[in-house]
Amino acid sequence: MPLNVHSQNEYLTWAKAEKFVSMLPRDTKRRKLDAAADSQARLNTHLHEPQPKERIIPYSDAIFREAAIEWLIETDQPIDALNHKSFKYMIDVAARATNGVKLPSRPKTRQAIIDLFKCNLTNLR
Repeated sequence: MPLNVHSQNEYLTWAKAEKFVSMLPRDTKRRKLDAAADSQARLNTHLHEPQPKERIIPYSDAIFREAAIEWLIETDQPIDALNHKSFKYMIDVAARATNGVKLPSRPKTRQAIIDLFKCNLTNLR
């Protein structure tokens, strides 16, 4: 039998005073909706769109040759640069990298060259 408005008010007052959870159908329904929304909100923090992985092209001599030729052209290098021992050494070092190669920034490279030059001057004295 449904409660009238007066009885509902008395019940709610009593429930609040006794710290009792209201069992009225509308309050139960509201709690279920709030719980569902809260559960969804907590679940949403764990879900995320998968980030597309960078596709790494497997090594092949043809791809390396293509990249080397592009490098020669774009940086205006002489063709003999590919046969230089320091270029080969750099490629050998990079080939050992397991997570790619991080190239130094322009200012850091500049400073390293200046430091190397100063070191060489000191060694000449």
